[in-house]
Amino acid sequence: MKLQLFSLDGRVAVVVGGTSGIGRAISLGLVEIGADVIATSRRQQQVEDTAREIEARGRQTLRMTSDVSDRAPLEKLRDAALARFGKVDIFVNCAGMIKRRPTLDMPVSEWNQILDTNLTGTLRACQVFGRSMLERGYGRIINIASLNSFVALKEVAAYAASKAGVASLTRSLAVEWSMNGITVNAVAPGVFRTDLNAGLLDNTTRGQELLMRTPMGRFGETEELVGPVVYLASDNASFVTGQILAVDGGFLASGVNQ
Repeated sequence: MKLQLFSLDGRVAVVVGGTSGIGRAISLGLVEIGADVIATSRRQQQVEDTAREIEARGRQTLRMTSDVSDRAPLEKLRDAALARFGKVDIFVNCAGMIKRRPTLDMPVSEWNQILDTNLTGTLRACQVFGRSMLERGYGRIINIASLNSFVALKEVAAYAASKAGVASLTRSLAVEWSMNGITVNAVAPGVFRTDLNAGLLDNTTRGQELLMRTPMGRFGETEELVGPVVYLASDNASFVTGQILAVDGGFLASGVNQ
């Protein structure tokens, strides 16, 4: 088997939650390796802004919003992608939400909202895009897990439960779909600085503890997730499925750091 190392030329990718933070970095990273990328999220303006960046890099895209809590816009997005490009080779699901609250005081409605977005939303999106991949006999699905898939962080029980579920769902889909040419893997980011969490990381004791528990002694930059996603999306990972790849600066390996 002759492989073209890490090239995504001619591939079509859809990145849900792909217009801000980690998702935006992944969307633009896939573009740089040669893919046409549809970066989608709930906010039209972010979709427009990211689409302009994709086109400025010489690749094609679509300007469509999506919401993982509703199957209909996901199906509309898939159908539009198939009509425009004829296929979807790569699907990355970055949509998610987190709220910090003592578990004892968490309303069930809030628990359900987080589980519905992070876990059931991942299922919906995988079902919608997985169906067309199964019909074609080829696909690369990459979910976004978390450190919380493996360890607990204080007062984010719903998020942790949802991300543990994403890791398990990833393995289950890999077992079911791999015989049909689909690989299903996940990336588990460590602590990455984004516009949303910069204040927490830089100005709180929680941020100090997260830094102390990261052996590399720094937080990740979102661009550092591009390489692992490109690997899993490429044919170089053709025999890799059902794996959760931690990109965490050594966080999960850490016991005592000093």
